[in-house]
Amino acid sequence: MATTLTLKPGTAWSEAWQRCLAAAPEAFRDDRVLNLWGAGWKADGRPLPAVTPVDGTPIAGPPRLDAATAQQAVRASLDQHRAWRHVPLAERRARIAAALDALTEHRELLALLLVWEIGKPWRLAEADVDRAIDGVRWYLDHIESMLGDRAPLDGPVSNIASWNYPMSVLVHAMLVQALAGDAVIAKTPTDGGSACLTLACALIHREGVPVTLVSGSGGELSEALVRSPEIGCVSFVGGRDTGGRVATAVADLGKRHILEQEGLNCWGIWEYSDWGALAAVIPKLFDYGKQRCTAYPRFVVQRSLFDAFLAAYLPAVRSVRLGHPLAVASPDDPLPELDFGPLINAAKAKELGDQVAEAIDRGAVPLHRGSLADARLLPGQDTSAYLPPVTLLGPPPSSPLHHAEPFGPVDTIVLVDTEAELLAAMNASNGALVATLSCDSEQTARRLASEVRAFKVGLGKPRSRGDRDELFGGFGASWRGAFVGGELLVRAVTQGPAGERPPGNFPDYHLMPAAA
Repeated sequence: MATTLTLKPGTAWSEAWQRCLAAAPEAFRDDRVLNLWGAGWKADGRPLPAVTPVDGTPIAGPPRLDAATAQQAVRASLDQHRAWRHVPLAERRARIAAALDALTEHRELLALLLVWEIGKPWRLAEADVDRAIDGVRWYLDHIESMLGDRAPLDGPVSNIASWNYPMSVLVHAMLVQALAGDAVIAKTPTDGGSACLTLACALIHREGVPVTLVSGSGGELSEALVRSPEIGCVSFVGGRDTGGRVATAVADLGKRHILEQEGLNCWGIWEYSDWGALAAVIPKLFDYGKQRCTAYPRFVVQRSLFDAFLAAYLPAVRSVRLGHPLAVASPDDPLPELDFGPLINAAKAKELGDQVAEAIDRGAVPLHRGSLADARLLPGQDTSAYLPPVTLLGPPPSSPLHHAEPFGPVDTIVLVDTEAELLAAMNASNGALVATLSCDSEQTARRLASEVRAFKVGLGKPRSRGDRDELFGGFGASWRGAFVGGELLVRAVTQGPAGERPPGNFPDYHLMPAAA
């Protein structure tokens, strides 16, 4: 008989919210989070209703500012920037070190907020917080040599990021930017993360670091956060449609920019036989339901190897662990080890489900469809944001699943007969962030990798965004502007010698860093 699961004691949203009120009363009200601008917390903006994807429970939504207020916030950030850029590096380092200590003290609460707000399993939520803290500590140790004679920008850095990595991508970038001498502005992602980011920014703001946190729709705030002359740099992480509009705006203005966009990351299988190694990595590729910019949703497989590929792939995908991130069999049990929980919201789960159904109707072959009956869920809970893994063979060209990143647990497989077909299929999306080739011959893999339009190409193993000194960027439409990671992140948000050409993907040139 199946064991009835229950919510782990001490992890309810109501309890997490009360802990936020106690930890940062200046940034939270009984029923809402506040915006941070002009060096103070303000109860402005219209809070949006929101629910957690975990079980549909109502949670605090982002308080949306209007365009005029957002412009005031940008002007106030410029004033902070003009003062902060003259603060000695030793003092900047000390303040950010103190902020990291505060984030470490509240590590568990920040992770719990990520579980409720964006559906991360506990292991991945903790990792998101830890990567932010550990990554910035690395910069504290190396910032002096990275800066050299470089100077802060003329205005603050505006950060517009997606919801999936609020700490390890967004907060990490903000703190490095501040360490380099820039004031920072962040827009709260509309789809989730407002309480986590509010708590993090409250802890950072207390240490005197010039951070601004505002909420609102992209259309309403873009004039202020992208086009304002006060902005020194725009840093964007998100989809190609929105990124394209931002790219057009910054190009028109000649503004410094870092635009990380999506691409269809592919895993190619050619003249390969180490199926045990591939089977071991398949479940890990479903971390966080493939809601990552470096997820691998497409396998491009040599047709003559398809039967062996399926024999390795199908048992592995059936072992993927899905469920409520906080559901336990006994109150004393640790939180479950899951590969993923819900998607970001019910609308995304329905959209992907509809795309799968349409692709099958138009000729795709369903090779695997998981079931929520096998998931770890609470009795009677809302499951509208949950989608079990799906694998399709041959998505039709008319389907979005053929050419775009699904940003969910849907794998597609394309069969090829020649190396030319392999490369064409792996380059289907005009640029990607990562790719991998599995070949028995390393020489063959390296030769093929040189023709794959991805910033990082793994040989038999997945690639990721990376930490510390690992560089990151993209080819084609997957990236616009300066590349980041290690010293390049500091270079992207500071001024160097006149005429400097930073490594990146720009309208008039593409320059790869030497160590990529």
